[in-house]
Amino acid sequence: MSELKIQMVELADMSPAQLRLKWRDIFRKPAPEIAPDLLRRAIAWRLQQRHHGGLTASTKKQIVRLQKRLEKSGAAELTNDIALKSGTRLVRTWNGKSYHVLVGDEGFEYDGKQFGSLSHIAEEITGAHWSGPRFFGLKKRSRFKVKAMTDA
Repeated sequence: MSELKIQMVELADMSPAQLRLKWRDIFRKPAPEIAPDLLRRAIAWRLQQRHHGGLTASTKKQIVRLQKRLEKSGAAELTNDIALKSGTRLVRTWNGKSYHVLVGDEGFEYDGKQFGSLSHIAEEITGAHWSGPRFFGLKKRSRFKVKAMTDA
């Protein structure tokens, strides 16, 4: 049996006091006042994270975006945000020349330089402000939206 499996089995048999000690050992701070089942789940998650690896940078960014949406609007629904995997190569032909952009964990690489957004790259290529996702064909131009009139 692997070390991780052994630790998971041990967690199942721990008393609340033992779980709090394990929490302190794993997280390096006192355990919160939550039910033993939640302590067990959080400890198991951390052990698995250490064994298998944590969240990718893009997933962490998406979580931060969702947190901001939640704070701003009270809702944190997933939208149709474009999710590009690291290593993806975007190609766009503009005025007869091909441009290549490499997607990375922390941004985009174009012409040997790092960029934080596709819009900055589109502006570098065209000299004008563009929606980067639209310029690279990842989004279509949005249609005019009509808002319903309400009686005041």
